[in-house]
Amino acid sequence: MENLTNRIDLSGFSEKVEALKTKIASVIVGQEQGVDLVLAALLSNGHVLIEGVPGVAKTLLARLTAKLIEADYSRIQFTPDLMPSDVLGTSVFNLKTSEFEFHKGPVFSEIVLIDEINRAPAKTQAALFEVMEERQVTVDGHTRKMGDPYMVIATQNPVEQEGTYRLPEAQLDRFLMKIVINYPSPEEEFTILKRHNENNELTLLNDIKPILSKAEILNFKQLVSRVIVEDSLLKYIADIILATRNSPAVFLGASPRAGVALLNATKAYALLQGRDFIIPDDIKYIAVPVLQHRLLLSPETEMEGHSASTIVKRLIEKVDVPK
Repeated sequence: MENLTNRIDLSGFSEKVEALKTKIASVIVGQEQGVDLVLAALLSNGHVLIEGVPGVAKTLLARLTAKLIEADYSRIQFTPDLMPSDVLGTSVFNLKTSEFEFHKGPVFSEIVLIDEINRAPAKTQAALFEVMEERQVTVDGHTRKMGDPYMVIATQNPVEQEGTYRLPEAQLDRFLMKIVINYPSPEEEFTILKRHNENNELTLLNDIKPILSKAEILNFKQLVSRVIVEDSLLKYIADIILATRNSPAVFLGASPRAGVALLNATKAYALLQGRDFIIPDDIKYIAVPVLQHRLLLSPETEMEGHSASTIVKRLIEKVDVPK
């Protein structure tokens, strides 16, 4: 491989990233991996699905990310009776002008938090297909474009099944990553309790000021496109994608879109680590959140109790790492 030194000055970028992480750590204990992945998704123009049991700060992480970015923010609570028009907006007849006026729904924002996305029925979930993929909404024959940045951060509870609807594969594929938030460690649990016991150490969301401006986000996205990826690492990504298709444990493997998603997310993650080049460990780290929600496991694999994340890790171990 080439000489592992940066060709781009990342000092300003690294300072902003450190400031972001410090501010997030003042509100949320732990979750370093989740923070890194959400930031990587933002820089690589992707959407994020955050999964975890109630009470592990899924929604808090999403809201905090939105607060730290100088961008319009909206929140949609998905419920079983939610209609597509409640999300996208609707045309209303104006008696004064005798014309229909379009009233925009909450999806017309820059950072959109969808809380408990699996609680809405299929027709409401399908309303998100176009806006998540093409950054536009078509209602009554009129297409309205979204701005930049545009990011959907959705949360879901994997445990409770009553009153929920499984996300279709077509929608799952539109999420760049699925981030699984686990319980905190014993040390982190102690710190959480200590902070709440000593109220002076708590940082309130309303007191949070934006750290990243829109202009800075757009500039940092340009840096992602300049991250250097050697051909050997491109082949490594391709081999991992191919391994998911050839594995007997997998019924439906990763698509070419998944390979592109893995490449872009890895480049953004490398930047967050202060490098303008990627290494094999970056790909290994990012592969699980990018691929785990895109694979359909075989019935035998599911019966044995294996998860998609476990299968992805096993497949990665079997792929030769570039020297």
